[in-house]
Amino acid sequence: MELIPAIDLKDGRCVRLFKGDFAAETVYSNDPAEILARYRAFGARRIHVVDLDGAKDGTQANRDVIVKFAGDRSLKLQVGGGLRSLERVKALLDAGVERAVIGSVAINSPDVVISWLSEVDPTRIVLALDVRLDDSGMPMLTTHGWQQTSSVNLWSLVERFVRSGIAHVLCTDVARDGALTGPNFELYADAVRRFPELQWQASGGVATARDLIALRECGVAAVISGKALLENKISPEELRPFLPNASSPVSM
Repeated sequence: MELIPAIDLKDGRCVRLFKGDFAAETVYSNDPAEILARYRAFGARRIHVVDLDGAKDGTQANRDVIVKFAGDRSLKLQVGGGLRSLERVKALLDAGVERAVIGSVAINSPDVVISWLSEVDPTRIVLALDVRLDDSGMPMLTTHGWQQTSSVNLWSLVERFVRSGIAHVLCTDVARDGALTGPNFELYADAVRRFPELQWQASGGVATARDLIALRECGVAAVISGKALLENKISPEELRPFLPNASSPVSM
C-alpha cells in the first residue's frame, strides 16, 4: 500500500477543511511549493493535489500552481477539482500530470465521463467518490466540493464504471476528512470485497501509523493523507514503510 500525501489548494495557499466545510479552513502554508518539497523529502513518489476552488465553483484559480508542480518530474501528480470537461482533463494530462481526478461530473453525468474513457487512457483517470453515510449506513455520494448530497449510492455508480475500464477509485468519507478520528475501515473493506479488481484509494480520518497498517490490511492500494502529515502526527520512521522513495530516515 502506498501513502500519497495530499495538498489542498485554495486561493493559492495550502489549506485543510474540516469535514469538507469551506467555512472551517486551516491555512498551513502560503507557499504550497514548500509543502511539496517537504513531501518529496519524506520519500513520497506521488502527490494528491486538490483545487478546492475548482471543486467548489468550477474555476481553475490554482492552475498555475498545479502546472508548476507538474514540472517537477521527480514526483507524479494526481490532480482533481473543477475537471468538468474533457478539454480540461486533456490539458491537465498534457501539462505533465499523471492522473486526472474526476468527481462531481462523474456522479451527475456518468455517461459523459464514460465516453471520455474512449479518448483518454482509463488508467490515467481516478474516479473520486466522496460519500456521507445515510441513516441506514449506505454511502451516498456528494458533489460540488461536498456541498451537495446526491440520491446515488457509491456501489451503484462504481458498478457502472467498472464496465468502462476504470482502474483507480478514490473514496473519501466526508465525515472523517480532516477530523483525525480514524478512517472508516468498514467502508474500505466492503469496497475491496465488492470490487477487488479496482485499485482503491482511501481518504479521510488518518491520524496514526496504526490507521495506515489497518488500511493496508483492508486491501486498499493507496491512502491519501493531508492533515496528519501537516501536523506531524506520524513519525518519519512510521511513514517509511508506506513511502516508495523513503530509502533513509527523514526529518520533519
